[in-house]
Amino acid sequence: MSEQYGHEREFVRTFFTSPTAVKGEDDSAKMIRSAAGLRGLQAPDVWVPDNEDATAPAMREEGVENIVEVVAEHGAEFPGEIHPRVVWHRDSPTTRHSGFQQIMEIADPDNGAVEHVDGFVIPEVGDVDDWKKADEFLTIVETEHGLEEGSLSMSVIVESGEAELAMADLREEMGKPSNNLERLFMLVDGEVDYTKDMRAMTPTGELPPWPELRHNTSRGASAAGLIAVDGPYDDIRDVEGYRDRMRDNRAKGMTGIWSLTPTQVEVANTDPLPPTTGSWLLSVGDDEVDLPAEGDRAVYDGEDLSLAETDDGYVLGVDGDEHELDADGLHEELLDRISYVPSMDDIVDSMEEFEAAKEAGRGAIAMTQSTTLVLDGVEVAFSTDRMWDEATYQAAQTPITLFQDVYEHRPDQHAELEEMYGPDVVQRARNLG
Repeated sequence: MSEQYGHEREFVRTFFTSPTAVKGEDDSAKMIRSAAGLRGLQAPDVWVPDNEDATAPAMREEGVENIVEVVAEHGAEFPGEIHPRVVWHRDSPTTRHSGFQQIMEIADPDNGAVEHVDGFVIPEVGDVDDWKKADEFLTIVETEHGLEEGSLSMSVIVESGEAELAMADLREEMGKPSNNLERLFMLVDGEVDYTKDMRAMTPTGELPPWPELRHNTSRGASAAGLIAVDGPYDDIRDVEGYRDRMRDNRAKGMTGIWSLTPTQVEVANTDPLPPTTGSWLLSVGDDEVDLPAEGDRAVYDGEDLSLAETDDGYVLGVDGDEHELDADGLHEELLDRISYVPSMDDIVDSMEEFEAAKEAGRGAIAMTQSTTLVLDGVEVAFSTDRMWDEATYQAAQTPITLFQDVYEHRPDQHAELEEMYGPDVVQRARNLG
């Protein structure tokens, strides 16, 4: 990202929204006041005081006042970035003007909040010309208030087909002298309004998963040097579903996700980081089963696979079908089903070993992982070799780069990271690359 616009973060794990004004409360700012006090793994990388969908229209004027008051008082101590969300709509000049007024008030230096505000989130954008309107408003705000041009970043929520198509134009549009679109920071999916805009329906009324939108947002962000963030996962009690969604996103290159509660924030802050211990996975049907470790053994205790030793070899049961195999055939069959998830320590070890080999003039080395799979009491020894070259090293570096980015920008999480991995592994991971 352009250093002119000060985008220092390479990753955003958590995008946490809070209503700016709650009706019927003694303190209408109670939700953002509470959010401003979050620390450590419960504090998001990006906090979004939400003066749009999360706040009732009749409360939004008070919501702006609350943002100014709370951010002026607590913004200096908040460990993440602060990006208020204002009103906007691609088809409504009146709404866009209201958004402009909200930004003007929040960014007024006399109010004491803007020095802690990193940027603004613009919802309901349309084509690139609409993005330019928001950018121009921010430029006007900066000029009117004597702020450095480009000091306020802009993130947009992709909630329409127009906005989705606009992402393909960013590489060409950013950097033109007629706009300041280099101020763009995050591309955030908003699947609820996107579903409405696309006139999509499902039999249950639930949201479609929209893997295409998430892929396109991740691709658009990668091409333009921005950060991609997935939309809200509103079943806040379904922690495993939230984790599955994040895992699917990361396979698309999308690390960040919307968080609706401090619990979701903690899960989303932790899950993208490398695990503290390595584990073996066994493919069973359409699922991958995490095998609990017992020393140097990986034990499967499910019912979908069975194994028995016979005088002539083995009988492997798969979904009720039995397969007679010799030792080599069994090893080959199970080897296709087993894989290893490396821990932070494993990744650091492998990268250090490759760096040393490269320094010694070797372009590729083999890394070995070994275990003994235990299935119905029958033990089968495995060793898997993976060839590491420069491309493998670069791919493995992504989770380490994420860790280094977190460590640099979130000092409030240092103690928790060291508790997770140990001080030695943390220091070695910081030194890689």
